[in-house]
Amino acid sequence: MKILVADDHGVMREGLKAMIDNQPGMEVIGEAEDGQKVVQLAKQLSPDLIIMDISMPNLNGVEATRIILNENPDIRIIALSVHSNKHFVTEMLKAGVSGYVLKSSLFDEVLRAIQMVGDGDYYLSPKITDVVMDDYKYYMATLNKSSEIRLTTRERQVLQLLAEGQSTKQIALRLHLSPKTADSNRRQIMNKLGIFSVAELTKYAIREGLTSTEFW
Repeated sequence: MKILVADDHGVMREGLKAMIDNQPGMEVIGEAEDGQKVVQLAKQLSPDLIIMDISMPNLNGVEATRIILNENPDIRIIALSVHSNKHFVTEMLKAGVSGYVLKSSLFDEVLRAIQMVGDGDYYLSPKITDVVMDDYKYYMATLNKSSEIRLTTRERQVLQLLAEGQSTKQIALRLHLSPKTADSNRRQIMNKLGIFSVAELTKYAIREGLTSTEFW
């Protein structure tokens, strides 16, 4: 099984690689330190499975998962994160991951998740199961309420980079857009959310799990 590991912490990547490569039939074929890199490597290497951290700079794990699965739905993705709260779990599940494992888990659990997901099944850490059930009950209770504000994938990418302190010109360069298009995306985000300052956009992005304070 060809595996790609994405995590912004080098020690975590090295530990996972060492443990996975020691398993028969498994090989780590690539490592990525941010979301944009894992999207690029997924195209180049066509892994069978990706272990995906959620909180990564430039492009978070949720958006990277959406992009990868949109381009290649046959790739299986396992979220590996310190986050166990409802928002992070449900966003990753909606993005299409086949498993969610907490970083506090022992390697035996990570290995079990890799084996199950690699075989076409799904895996959730026990703590995550409770979160999913709570979210399902909440969803059923609010089913008839008005739908939440929806940002496009591009708008979520721009919002993350704005929140991480990048200028419109820097965002345009990173996302291969014209400065005019990047600025238009910024204005559309503000109009949709009814938020008209970068400080408030940053608070929104953190609250929605698009970025983290650790990247400042």
